Order: sequence, then C-alpha cells, then structure tokens
Amino acid sequence: MTERCSWCGTDPLYVAYHDEEWGVPERDPRALWEKLILDGFQAGLAWITILRKRDAFRAAFEDFRPEVIAGWGEPEIARLLADPGIVRHRGKIEATIGNAQAYLDLSEKRDFAEFLWDYVDGDPVQNRFRTMAEVPAETDLSRRISKDLKKAGFRFCGPTIVYAFMQATGMVNDHLVTCHCHDRVARLA
Repeated sequence: MTERCSWCGTDPLYVAYHDEEWGVPERDPRALWEKLILDGFQAGLAWITILRKRDAFRAAFEDFRPEVIAGWGEPEIARLLADPGIVRHRGKIEATIGNAQAYLDLSEKRDFAEFLWDYVDGDPVQNRFRTMAEVPAETDLSRRISKDLKKAGFRFCGPTIVYAFMQATGMVNDHLVTCHCHDRVARLA
C-alpha cells in the first residue's frame, strides 16, 4: 500500500490532487494567481470543496484571467452570487476583482512568480516533517508574504491562507517524509 499524507483521505479526487499537484513547484505567474485566489475562497471551508468546484470556478471567472476580472463590477458580482457551481461569498468575489487589479499593478513592476519565489531564493523549502502535528498552519515567512501582498493591495491572503498556498504551489515541500511524494517533489526543486 502506498503511504501518503493523511490529510487527503481516500477520495479519488483528493488523492489525485495530493499525488499529482500539491507541492509541485509552480512557476507560472497566472497559475500562481489562480491558486492564491482559490486558497482565499477556501478560507473557512475544506479544500476538497474548492477542488470539487474548481472547474466551475474556472468557467465563472473566465479561466482566472486577471486582465478580464479587473474590470468587473456589480453585474458580474451579481452573476457570480447566483452561480451555484462556486462559493457564493460577496466579500471573496469582490476581493478577487481587487486582487486582479493588484496582480496587474504588481505585474507592471515585477513578474508575480519572481515576486513570490524570491521569498525562498527561488528554491522550495524542504521540510522533513514526520507527522501532521509538526506541520505549521503559518510561519514567519507566510506572515511576511501576507503582509507584503496586503501592502500591494491583495485581500483574503492572511498568513494561514498564504502558507496553504505555499504548500500547494511547492514553495515549501510539506509532504511528510513517509509520504511517497516527498522525495519526488524534493527532486523537482
């Protein structure tokens, strides 16, 4: 039997996400932005909820194209609030529009991927946790990134959301050392 991090349980969608995506270093700026937005929508919910709705989110948010979303207003907010395929939370939807604007503003000065990956000097942090109890919910680094993102105009990016984002995008390798993915993800660094 393959050993993996216990958080993904046995749901086939969750297992596939764990095995194929989670912790794999992501360096595409737009894909990073999408993941940050989805992590913001996840606040207060289980990640599996967002994962099950991810395709609907992509359709509703025009494939997470910030240059499109940045110009949205009340008609698009109303459309999204009526969409049962996504998480219908006005604050998170409005934050996504503002985050698209912040992303575009930041991108005029710096590549979003470089901005994020510079916090870890371009290389994923390789943690060697043995149990889920050792894995932090946030770190000094996630607090710093959160603060800087907020300074740049981003919302729904607190230190816990940012740490989950760092785990998902491979900025940190938090697969347990007993997990079959830990060494494979470490080699991707």
